[in-house]
Amino acid sequence: MKKIVYVLLLITATSFAQKSINTYKYVIVPTKFDFLKGKDKYQTSSLTKFLFNKYGFTALLEDEKLPEEVVNNRCLALTGTVRDESGLFTTKSIVELKDCNNKVVFASKEGRSKEKDYKKAYHEAIRNAFKSVQALKYKYTPSKEVTTVKEEVVAPVVSAVEVVKNKTDEANEENTTKNVLYAQLITNGFQLVNTKPEVVFQVLKTNVKDVFVIKDKNGVLYKNGNFWFAEYYIDGTKTIKQYQIKF
Repeated sequence: MKKIVYVLLLITATSFAQKSINTYKYVIVPTKFDFLKGKDKYQTSSLTKFLFNKYGFTALLEDEKLPEEVVNNRCLALTGTVRDESGLFTTKSIVELKDCNNKVVFASKEGRSKEKDYKKAYHEAIRNAFKSVQALKYKYTPSKEVTTVKEEVVAPVVSAVEVVKNKTDEANEENTTKNVLYAQLITNGFQLVNTKPEVVFQVLKTNVKDVFVIKDKNGVLYKNGNFWFAEYYIDGTKTIKQYQIKF
């Protein structure tokens, strides 16, 4: 039964990953790109947000107040970022759109600039890269197929989770107070750290309340009563661990 829950969650995540760009309403732009040292350095993030909005998207910076539907499920939004491929004399920028699994669903043609001033160079290169975004002729179109998937898949997931939760009532609660984790917000979910501190898990949000996919592990994290249960496989052996998690 617990394997069914995991498979259904993967189906849900995959269905979102397969959406066309037009079915995404929002684009979240990082306030700092990897190739720059400062927040909104040279106003690159602000420019990127502006250009996404110019070409039809609803774009926001990641530190702005996000719509409630995006807060509850970051898979409803794409992440819009800029990748730097600059050489010695030429600034080169590529605009990328990534889904909630960090998969690149769109990459622009390389935008270039020969400007020597950094701000002018990045702005020109980014604007040139956005010509590919303009060519998409993006127009938000809610996907009926995705809505159907959500209705058909989430319902059995919820049902299966309830069965799993009922069966975990007999789980051993011994040493639970020692297994306290603290949730720290990351893109699309949380990282869970202990008191050392060290990261124990990274978990990704799903469409099911109190159920997360454990990143890089074949398993899920779900809540039963006041406790959370991490269920995953290590070398083919099923492992269940119980925690208190402070969000």
